[in-house]
Amino acid sequence: MHVRLLLAIVLLGLLLPQVAASEQHQVVGRWQVKFTFAGRREMNLIFDAQAKGTGTFLLLDTGADGKPETDPRPAAWLPPDKNRVGFSGEVELPIGDCCREAGTLIFKGKFGANDSLAGKIVFIATTEDEENGVGFRTLVGTFTATRIPPNK
Repeated sequence: MHVRLLLAIVLLGLLLPQVAASEQHQVVGRWQVKFTFAGRREMNLIFDAQAKGTGTFLLLDTGADGKPETDPRPAAWLPPDKNRVGFSGEVELPIGDCCREAGTLIFKGKFGANDSLAGKIVFIATTEDEENGVGFRTLVGTFTATRIPPNK
């Protein structure tokens, strides 16, 4: 009986790293992300999820005159947990037609059909806001993401 239990524990230990690795492969790749905050226009970025929780954001329509930014920004992601995934990065977003605001974009979502993601997004600005419970100006919205095929 003890030999079977020991064998089961050893086999489980050998299988667990493979399961974790296969979950990571669900995130690794390039994603077209569309996101919207209440009362604002839709924005887009490319999330390039690389191995070991690293990646980049390339903002497509938040640069001057609604043009893409030229340099990707560092991003990070967490391995999926029960089909839930999170990724984040530091960005600058436009405020109206004149200004920009720096802060952190945080995406929390779930895997859906056809290798897609959907969920909530929070932008926590570096601008202080004493009336906000977290002490900083925040925006909340939704996002969807679809995987970009490797050959594009």
